[in-house]
Amino acid sequence: MIQRNLDGNSIIIRLEMKTKTINFGEVASAISIAGGDIVAIDVISTNQDVTVRDLTVAITDSEHNKKIIDEVRKLDGVTIINVSDRTFLLHLGGKIEIAPKTPINNREDLSRVYTPDVARVCTAIAEEPQKAYSLTIKRNTVAVVSDGSAVLGLGNIGPEAAMPVMEGKAMLFKQFAGVDAFPICLQTQDTEEIIRTIKAISPAFGGINLEDISSPRCFEIEERLNKELDIPVFHDDQHGTAVVLYAGLINALKLAGKTLEDSKIVICGIGAAGVACSNILLSAGAKRLIGIDREGALIRTKKYENPVWQSYAERTNPELEEGTLHEVLKGADVFIGLSRGNLLTREHILTMAKDPIVFAMANPVPEIMPNLIEDIVAVVATGRSDYPNQINNVLCFPGIFRAALDCRATEINEEMKLAAANAIASSISDEERTKYYIIPSVFNERVVKSIRERVIEAAIQTGVARRVPRKSSDNS
Repeated sequence: MIQRNLDGNSIIIRLEMKTKTINFGEVASAISIAGGDIVAIDVISTNQDVTVRDLTVAITDSEHNKKIIDEVRKLDGVTIINVSDRTFLLHLGGKIEIAPKTPINNREDLSRVYTPDVARVCTAIAEEPQKAYSLTIKRNTVAVVSDGSAVLGLGNIGPEAAMPVMEGKAMLFKQFAGVDAFPICLQTQDTEEIIRTIKAISPAFGGINLEDISSPRCFEIEERLNKELDIPVFHDDQHGTAVVLYAGLINALKLAGKTLEDSKIVICGIGAAGVACSNILLSAGAKRLIGIDREGALIRTKKYENPVWQSYAERTNPELEEGTLHEVLKGADVFIGLSRGNLLTREHILTMAKDPIVFAMANPVPEIMPNLIEDIVAVVATGRSDYPNQINNVLCFPGIFRAALDCRATEINEEMKLAAANAIASSISDEERTKYYIIPSVFNERVVKSIRERVIEAAIQTGVARRVPRKSSDNS
């Protein structure tokens, strides 16, 4: 039996009972003693000697689940075959499918969608390749590409294990923005091979969403593909995080009565997301930005083997502050954490400037838990859904790709990212904005519409749009 962590409130235990050794009442009693509540019983198979049943049991959390399973396992004559929860059941067979837009009911339909009539469409595209946007799925399709090297907080778990995440991204693309996305998980972590593969499959797609590719390879992969392809390439771990972070910071600064230009901002963790977050803040006008990594504050007077750090140091820390995170944090207006959990204490936050802003975004454990500092900060945000102000990429990527596809942008540039951030921030009115509400819900229907309009405008102004769509969603 494979034990799994649970995030639902019920489990399904499939067990085999030897009828001559134990009766069902003994099993039910053991579950009840462990605090479980049997809410459904399904008989899978039975004979004179053995019965197999599925028991649906209400639980509180994964520890409660373990206690119940341990009690059942102690019983003679009982074998636990499997334990499932609602999350695993939802993933059975995958979470997405491909469906035809038009049914094929007769021979005439078949000839139109396939041979021989499809040849006329192929010829039209061969003569004018841009017609692929109007005559194929290219106009509305994004490839969600990963090599499985940096999946969530799980690390390098490989392409097969990355598939559930990429399928989930495809679902979000479709539900929130009507974009058809497909997961593509590559059996290689070689930078050149990844670039070659994505270029080779690009004719079928209107955009590429890079996902869960480890740093620093993700930088080169995205940079090269943006130069070598004429469709937008967007590494969501970098830029999605950056867009939503900046959106939240816009509203947080308003609440704290501070400005981006004057605020001392400390960013801990200069990986893919840290660099992207820094870039968008610098583009927006931040002046006093300091990056911290394992060598302390990055500073242009030092030389770093990591070229990304070297470039970063040359563009930040204008006052040449040196030291550890705790030393540099003194007097800071804003802390942005993209590193690891429990780095900070309440005492560290008390050394910051008055009304500090703390974005502790390490997952699943933030750099500091919000409940420890709520009374001494202007705003606190995390990457978690169980606290207010979640910095969630879902707020960004559906709308920004909807816009890029609709105006057939050649890239998603910094101006488009800034436009997306301002759209997200403006989804919360002055009356709605509080220290517990600086970021809209991912289910706020205004968000994608607002992002689309502002990002298209930015794409047109910066010359990367190849068409001007109508005001409402138009991917024709």
